[in-house]
Amino acid sequence: MNSTRSISRREFLASAAALAPALALDAADPATKPAPIIDIHQHTNYHGRTDDQMLAHQRAMGITTTILLPAGRVVDRPSTHAGRSNGLAAKCGDNEWCKRFADEHPGEFLFAANEVTDLPEARAEIEKFLKLGAKLIAEQKFGVECDSASSQDLYRLAQDYGVPVLLHFQHGSYNLGYERFHNVLEKFPKVNFLGHAQTVWANIDKDHSDQKNLYPKTKVTPGGITDVYLKTYPNFFADMSAGSGLNALIRDEEHTRGFLDRHQDKILYGSDCADTLGRGPGCQGTQTLAALRRLAPSEAALRKILSGNSTKLFRL
Repeated sequence: MNSTRSISRREFLASAAALAPALALDAADPATKPAPIIDIHQHTNYHGRTDDQMLAHQRAMGITTTILLPAGRVVDRPSTHAGRSNGLAAKCGDNEWCKRFADEHPGEFLFAANEVTDLPEARAEIEKFLKLGAKLIAEQKFGVECDSASSQDLYRLAQDYGVPVLLHFQHGSYNLGYERFHNVLEKFPKVNFLGHAQTVWANIDKDHSDQKNLYPKTKVTPGGITDVYLKTYPNFFADMSAGSGLNALIRDEEHTRGFLDRHQDKILYGSDCADTLGRGPGCQGTQTLAALRRLAPSEAALRKILSGNSTKLFRL
C-alpha cells in the first residue's frame, strides 16, 4: 500500500542541503576530476602470477580499464626460438584465458587476439577472437621479420576488422627490421600500429647506433627512428609500457618533456608489469605512472596519454 504526504519547507531545505555536495561534484569541471587510466598492456599468468594477484595489482594501481594481451599457442619452431619464446617468453595466458577473464570482469577488462605469426592457422585463430570482440591483435612477439609475408597477412586481417596491431620490436629477437618498418606504415595506411619494447624506445635517440644496447642511459638527441615514425606517420603510435618505456622516460628528463609534448596524441599508457602488489619500488607500472605525471607538459596531455588516446584508438 502506497501513501503520500506533503513535505515541509524545513524538510525540503534539509534535503537540498544534503544533496548539494553531490550536485556540485557532478557539475564540477571534468578537468578537476581524477583522470581515468587505461592500461593497454597486461597479461594473465605473467611469470606465473595468479588471476587474483593480477586483479589486485591493477586495482591497486588505480587502473580503470585493462586490455589483456594473450600469447600464441605452444609450438617448437624458429619463430618461437625453439619454444623458448612460447607464452611471450613469460608464461603468459592464451586467447581463451584472456577472453574468459575479461568476460568475468565486464567493463574493467578487455582482451586482444594473438597467435604465432607464421603458423598456417594464425589468421583463422586471430579472426575467431576478433569476431568475439577482441580490441586488437597483440602482442605480436615472435622471431619474424616485421615485413614478412606472414606478418603482412595479419596486417591485412587488422585492416579488414579495423583493429590496431601491437608489435614487440627487439633487435635480434622479435619483429626484426625496425629500420624498415616505414615501408609497412606506408603500405598499410589504414592500419594503426603500436610500437612497443626495447628497440622502439632505444631509438628515440638520433645518435643510437648500437642496436644491441637495448637500455641506453645516455642523453637523448631528438630525431631518432621512433621520433620520426611518430611525427611522420599518422598510423604509428607508441606503447609506453615495460622497463624499456620507463627507461626512455627517465634517462633524460629534459628531453622527455619535449617528447611527450610533441607526441602527446600518439603515446598510450601501458604497464606490462609482472609485479603482484601494484605499488612500491618493485612495481614498474606505478613508476611509469609517476614519471608521466611528473614529466607530462600539461594536465591535458597527461589525460590523453593515460586514457584519451586509448579511448579513441580502441573505440572505447
